[in-house]
Amino acid sequence: MNRMNIRLLLLMLLISVSCENILEPYPRGYYTDEDIWNYPDRVQGLINRCYDLMSYNYINNEGAFLDGATDNGVITSTTHALQRMATGALITGMDPFYTYWNRDYQGIYLVNLFLNDNRGYNTRYLVEPDLDQLVRRRLQGEAFALRAWFQWDLLQKFGGKGINGEMLGFPIVTEPFDAEALDINLQRNTYEECVNQILADIDSAQHYLPIAHRDFLVNDSRELLYSGGKYWGRMDGITMTALKANLYLTWASPRFNPGNDMSRWDLAAKNAKEVIDFKLNVDNVNNGFDPLKPVNWFDPNFPGIIFSSRYVQDDLTERMFYPGGFSGTGGLGASQQLVDAFPMANGYPINHELSGYNAQDPYVGRDPRFYSTIFYNTAEAKRNNTGETMYTFQNWIGGKDAAQRILENSRTNYHIKKFVYMGWNAGDANISTLPRSKFFIRWAHMILAFAEAANHMVGPDDVATYGMSAKEAIQYLRARKTPDGADGVSPLPPAVPDAYLASINSTEDFDAFVKNERRIETCFEGLRFFDLSRWSTDLSEFNEAVNAARITLNTDGTYTYNLDYTVEDRNYSSAYLPIPYSEILKMNNLIQNEGWDNWK
Repeated sequence: MNRMNIRLLLLMLLISVSCENILEPYPRGYYTDEDIWNYPDRVQGLINRCYDLMSYNYINNEGAFLDGATDNGVITSTTHALQRMATGALITGMDPFYTYWNRDYQGIYLVNLFLNDNRGYNTRYLVEPDLDQLVRRRLQGEAFALRAWFQWDLLQKFGGKGINGEMLGFPIVTEPFDAEALDINLQRNTYEECVNQILADIDSAQHYLPIAHRDFLVNDSRELLYSGGKYWGRMDGITMTALKANLYLTWASPRFNPGNDMSRWDLAAKNAKEVIDFKLNVDNVNNGFDPLKPVNWFDPNFPGIIFSSRYVQDDLTERMFYPGGFSGTGGLGASQQLVDAFPMANGYPINHELSGYNAQDPYVGRDPRFYSTIFYNTAEAKRNNTGETMYTFQNWIGGKDAAQRILENSRTNYHIKKFVYMGWNAGDANISTLPRSKFFIRWAHMILAFAEAANHMVGPDDVATYGMSAKEAIQYLRARKTPDGADGVSPLPPAVPDAYLASINSTEDFDAFVKNERRIETCFEGLRFFDLSRWSTDLSEFNEAVNAARITLNTDGTYTYNLDYTVEDRNYSSAYLPIPYSEILKMNNLIQNEGWDNWK
């Protein structure tokens, strides 16, 4: 790749966002790329700003709305860019992903500036040499880690088979821009080159970073001013191990591993297991981590987090997910397919003869995770999950929350409870909110990654190879506790021992089982699209019609459920997201992903 081209890409990024914006808010925007080196706090600001670039919640096009373009959900607005993508009507002028391309390269620019010629590492931050070295190493490690992070995001979002038939990633950029460069025409590196670049940056990051930011891992009390738990939420070694597990998991999957290179599955399992062992044997012992504790989406310090964003405190999520009748906009609804994916409380899927499922009373006796995720017909929104009923959902035809009765109702007759703070009520004199952040990588993700990869390597029951079987790992999720009353029906977890899990013996059956567990565990976190992409070899799963519940209230007060009602047909021509059209216009060496012929 032409060195001048690499540099000018970053110049163009600066033009689009301005140097002042990138360096703000630390604290004034008139410092140049050269004189910031005279101010150590501004140099640190290059790294700090990268964390500000990351998403803070799930209600955007790389979170819940991306799930709404899969079989997990339906976006209420028929003019939303992702709804139009799902139905084959996305036009170049509505590109919902350019902002993430731009965001990632902004982050890469900042860390490249820090890393270039070791200027960030050679900056003096503190008077005392040993403490200064501590800060320098942490910042250097964070720079490599953040570059790996933004590159992984580019690869996950934009990596795919180009219209030339080659598996491509993103243009690798490892230097800051050159303002004197006169031309720009980048080309995408191969998918494998991008993987190797990310792995190299991960290894460099781990050379400098502590395994984790924990006070109990710091031996010198003086160092706690510049290390330890106060840096929770910043990149560390265990985050890099988790990132490596996710990278290998995708690279091992059928679409990106047509030769079925088993070493990729093995490395995905080993890295995920390393994170699991750290949480069980270090955090569990010293830091209050409980593997069976339910996720607390409103605790930015929740011990199950591997890496998360900085936090915000607002009620945008509640207003987005609740229906119009409860001061919401009902922007997204769960699909019937997702509802059907949740098993019964005894662990059996609803289509199993031992499940006890009743299609005419479909919401009774389900897995507690269902009640923590979905608002359904007759569900009650209880203040803090106990006591006072704030709202009761009426999703039958003619009910106040029914699809299309008002624009602020979900089109599927399901609303989303996941991420919703149950102490929020817009009618309160003093509306209560809690802090929230985006949990980019958490305990459950590593459990699911290990179970999937280990099963591919040695099947579901082998313990000897990794010290834990795929079944043992997934049981942590199946037996997880739920808060009393959180499900609205029963505080009990699924049955333990798990008879259905024990009955799964083949690699193929367990793979299907893990995929379903991953679906219900990670729904609306923005992962489903990429999971479908990596698992599939055609577009059949993308293009299945999405169903909703159509509910009739009978004269005797009972309900009749039609759960096969098609609410939206899908029309995908690609399993990949498009390279931003504006970038294709600028640089004719950029090859578009297949299926986006009108975007080239």
